[in-house]
Amino acid sequence: MSAMSRREVLALAGATLTAAAPAPLSPPRICIFSKHLQWLNVADAARLAADIGFDGIDLTVRKGGHIEPSRAAEELPRAVETIRKAGLEVPMVTTDIVTAQSEHAREILRTIGSLGIHVYRWGGFRLDPDRSIPEQLEAARGPVRELAALNQSYGVCAMYHIHSGPGVLGASIWDLYLVLKGFDPDSVGVNYDIAHATIEGGLAGWRNSASLMAPFTRGIALKDFYWDKGADGVWRPRWCPIGDGMVNFTEYFQVLRPGFRGPFQLHFEYREMGGAEDGKRSLSISRDQFARNAGRDLGRIRELMRKAGLTGA
Repeated sequence: MSAMSRREVLALAGATLTAAAPAPLSPPRICIFSKHLQWLNVADAARLAADIGFDGIDLTVRKGGHIEPSRAAEELPRAVETIRKAGLEVPMVTTDIVTAQSEHAREILRTIGSLGIHVYRWGGFRLDPDRSIPEQLEAARGPVRELAALNQSYGVCAMYHIHSGPGVLGASIWDLYLVLKGFDPDSVGVNYDIAHATIEGGLAGWRNSASLMAPFTRGIALKDFYWDKGADGVWRPRWCPIGDGMVNFTEYFQVLRPGFRGPFQLHFEYREMGGAEDGKRSLSISRDQFARNAGRDLGRIRELMRKAGLTGA
């Protein structure tokens, strides 16, 4: 074999360095939860979300949502096409599915799988205060096993959405870990809601639960809150705009596993959204005011992501 020329050696070295260099991370993609856009049809919702600056839509495929479960096979492909034509993604949908036997579960999963949507929001189980918690957690693993198998057959993953409050399996988060432990996290995972986790986890508990659930986390819901003492003397969590509350987004973003890119979903649960916080069909504020509020929260989240070092935010 003839000796390589100096030019060939340099070219080979350059190609090797280029191949070894890590690819830059894409910016986090942030979706709007379409519950807050149910005063608009899908086409108008997509246009408004794009105008505000969102990257995608977490589409409601549940009773009272943008897509009724019974019509998912017919209407969901058209809705997804409409959203994509507006330049947005549909990386996930939110459903009423709890078990493999939930009504219309197979039609919904078959449809989203065919559309290239690989994750959907799932949940939730309730805890009976009169029964043993360990027994209830063990009993929940049977339905989870069946749902995991169904998801695998369609190439999708269920993300259990974390909520706070009494009687909710997953509020403590360690209980949900015990239910999911041993299952494939690409079949049954978690949609980690950092606000609900902070409500239940306080000063440091959310850090532990975020670490515990990191291998299962496939999506992240973003909202903010603070504790408020009502006229009745009872302290309750009150939803508020991003950055005005108690959620430590900067620290949370810093503890995310490297390369995690979502889907992130931005929620608007506070009263200033004129009814959009509850998924109302008509609002008490103007379209422009809704857009300003949503755009403000989106801008704040992106700035917090940038400060936390999430590339491209």
